[in-house]
Amino acid sequence: MRKFNRVILIVLDSLGVGELPDAADYGDEGSDTLDNLIKAAGGIDIPNLASFGLGLIEGVDNVDKGKSPVGCYGRMKEVSPGKDTATGHWEMSGIILEKPFPTYLQGFPPEIMEKFTRETGYGWLGGMPASGTEIIDRYGEEHLRTKKLIVYTSADSVFQIAAHEELIPIDELYRVCEKTREFLYEYNIGRVIARPFLGVPGSFRRTDRRKDYAIAPSSETILERLADRGIPVVGIGKIGDIFVHKGLSEEIHTTGDNDGLDKTIEALKSGKSGLIFTNLVDLDTSYGHRNDPVGYAQALSGIDKRLPEITALLGDDDILFITGDHGCDPTTPSTDHSREYVPLLAYGKKIKSGVDLGTRQTFSDLGQTIAEIFGVGKISNGISFLPDILK
Repeated sequence: MRKFNRVILIVLDSLGVGELPDAADYGDEGSDTLDNLIKAAGGIDIPNLASFGLGLIEGVDNVDKGKSPVGCYGRMKEVSPGKDTATGHWEMSGIILEKPFPTYLQGFPPEIMEKFTRETGYGWLGGMPASGTEIIDRYGEEHLRTKKLIVYTSADSVFQIAAHEELIPIDELYRVCEKTREFLYEYNIGRVIARPFLGVPGSFRRTDRRKDYAIAPSSETILERLADRGIPVVGIGKIGDIFVHKGLSEEIHTTGDNDGLDKTIEALKSGKSGLIFTNLVDLDTSYGHRNDPVGYAQALSGIDKRLPEITALLGDDDILFITGDHGCDPTTPSTDHSREYVPLLAYGKKIKSGVDLGTRQTFSDLGQTIAEIFGVGKISNGISFLPDILK
């Protein structure tokens, strides 16, 4: 029997809350996205997240702890190897990976780049790990002159292709990414990402027509389980790309976090039931990867200010979860994701207040809880915490 009508799951992309025990294995010792950015920014204004219990989570020191949280709070540990978007989202949906996706910290090998040219018909520039804005600044002028595509990676399993929209039409860039995705299945690379940009040398800027081509989830997710039982799943932001469009009854693309919040609010107002699954990516792409703690703090505060618009629309049978998928500490020398715990916040009229959920041993506890909420049977991994929070 379904215990709720709707679950709203919002992922604050890259909001980590402290290094995992194995962070040093990933070069992330000392990473603590939330606390470190607050110190670097000289404070933060997030009263609504604080009221849910964010400051009471173990290891969080720089957020107001308050006295009477209205929600339940805890943190989740990532079991899967890696620290990328797909790994985090898949684990919270019930998949625990045994092997990490491959990364190319020394750059892509000649074999892959030769296949790229052969399959797509384009030459390339770069081919190494780099910040997206930095590599576009470095190679943008040569790209405009030669029509060679800018290729780069990061500490994640990604093959990113940047091209100027006025030189390479967006549909052509997408075609190139699709061809690249096809031959990279052999290498199990997690995502191919289209990175269009505009502007002139010295003032290039990435556009909002990014598109991800991910590898398919390795087993059933909570999204597919819900869909198989006839329960709607609405993906907002890049959810559709992350899950290769599986298990979604509707996909709503966004142009940024404010638009993502607008679309989430519209979905609530329209009376949609089932799972509304939103990814807010700007914290990661615009501030974490660019080592901008002040911008990160301002953006997180902006999200916080809009949360009352969402909670005001929650009915008696709705529940809101807020979490992250990895860290991306903007205060460390690295511009890559960081191996961290992520926050877990729960709020709803049928949910207790002030329950400390402690440290969940896998992100999959969230997926298992959603499975119990909708009464669709147990998924492969995780322990439901619904009994702990239900009134």
